[in-house]
Amino acid sequence: MTRLVLGSASPGRLGVLRQAGVDPLVVVSGVDEDAVMANLGPDTGPADLVRTLACAKAEHVASILDRSVATDCVVIGCDSMLYIDGELAGKPPSVDEARRRWRSMAGRAGQLHTGHSVIRLQDNVIQHRAAETAVTTVRFGIPTDDDLEAYLATGEPLRVAGGFTLDGLGGWFVDGVDGDPSSVVGISLPLVRSLLAGAGLSVAALWAANPV
Repeated sequence: MTRLVLGSASPGRLGVLRQAGVDPLVVVSGVDEDAVMANLGPDTGPADLVRTLACAKAEHVASILDRSVATDCVVIGCDSMLYIDGELAGKPPSVDEARRRWRSMAGRAGQLHTGHSVIRLQDNVIQHRAAETAVTTVRFGIPTDDDLEAYLATGEPLRVAGGFTLDGLGGWFVDGVDGDPSSVVGISLPLVRSLLAGAGLSVAALWAANPV
């Protein structure tokens, strides 16, 4: 029975998986994201960047798992960033930065890049690794000044990549999504299904081994 391990503290990712019928073991990665990015070249594209970060997280989680879990498990690591105006935007460091970003992206569209890394362990040995990036276009609405200030006051924009959510309070200000909505929340179910298949795992098997 293969245990699914989510290497992320994101409540959005956990919620997507639970709504999809699996209850993962959550093991948060201690990866220094700034250090990982500093080691990449200046010409690294957004897809490669988020994929590298996702791999670093999954590798770290795989290395710290209890041996009883690593007997038969699959680790999923993810990382998301919004790409707009030729720049990548992670979690805003301050309310002022979140406000600036929202005023810049209101009424426009950006690409949400989410890197995914899957590591299969059996008998405490890594048997399979795979990683891919999902890209989804997000079309933003134009919140009023009052709505934007109220949204900023909730603190939600400071906790999420790009300063917005689709499945939370920020969903009021997203006019549409072109692509996989689950990827915008932080984990693409279609892409993860494909990556798991490459590791010899089916959705049915994970449902049976990780029931909600």
